[in-house]
Amino acid sequence: MKNTNEDKMHLCKILVEEVKERILKLKEYGMSEKELVALIETEQPLMKLTVSRDYRLFLGEQRVEVRMEPLVKAVYLLFLRHPEGIIFKSLPDYRQELTKLYSEVRPWGLTDRALQSIEDVTNPMLNSINEKCARIKKAFVGILGSEMAKKYYIKGNRGEPKSIALSCDLVVWE
Repeated sequence: MKNTNEDKMHLCKILVEEVKERILKLKEYGMSEKELVALIETEQPLMKLTVSRDYRLFLGEQRVEVRMEPLVKAVYLLFLRHPEGIIFKSLPDYRQELTKLYSEVRPWGLTDRALQSIEDVTNPMLNSINEKCARIKKAFVGILGSEMAKKYYIKGNRGEPKSIALSCDLVVWE
């Protein structure tokens, strides 16, 4: 007998209530929030990120696609190619590389407007790079949840190199 979506949702609600009860019990026994979060984080192994030949991004063995607009994806790929990180004020130095990536991700060609978008995203005086990073974060959080996604999106302290924390061993370029 197949479970309907309603049955699955009901079972999920029951399991969530059980988990909440057990978390409360662990807190009663003295476990801190930090320890609980660490327990949950260690239980979830990181998934492999695959970049296909046509620059589609897939997570895990199930190959769940991470969808992004072409320029956002080109920015993400730029940072994936630079695991050492990039300081935002140095972005003009990466303009040519980003243009090449964008032209490969967006095969229908680069218009004047597209080229202006690249200028904007590599101009550290504008907010465009922060907007693209926010969209990248949203794409991964939507699939993985906020904790696990932290390893997959671009982050870093102000004035320091921004990077993707995911180990290069978990990135596969087809």
